[in-house]
Amino acid sequence: MKRERYRLTAPTSANTARLAREFVTAALVAADRYPQIENARICVSDTVANVVRHARVPELTVEVTVDEESVVVAVRDDDPGRLPWPRQATGEAGGDGRGLALVRRLSHASGVTWVWDGLDVVGKQVWFELRERAALTV
Repeated sequence: MKRERYRLTAPTSANTARLAREFVTAALVAADRYPQIENARICVSDTVANVVRHARVPELTVEVTVDEESVVVAVRDDDPGRLPWPRQATGEAGGDGRGLALVRRLSHASGVTWVWDGLDVVGKQVWFELRERAALTV
């Protein structure tokens, strides 16, 4: 399988997490990567919700890259000044600090990458990588 890349740019609004979930689902169905859909939906929803809640930008971009071994989803915003970081969960509904910890737990790998324009940082991408789980051996 060759590397396939899908991209969605959307406004940072209350409906964007739902739109991102549907976009990621459609991309993974197109790539025949059904086992990764559930975790991808959860992770992209939390990642997009963080941008909508914390970044001061009018839009964000969701990019899905699929190859033979993995699925990488990156959510980009153009607010380099507001850094994401895991917080202690408070147990309160909405904004409780569990999003990035959940992304880390459900993904094979995750992180934050700066977006550069020449020598200037112009944004950031929070990304996560999903792989099919290895079969258990007895």
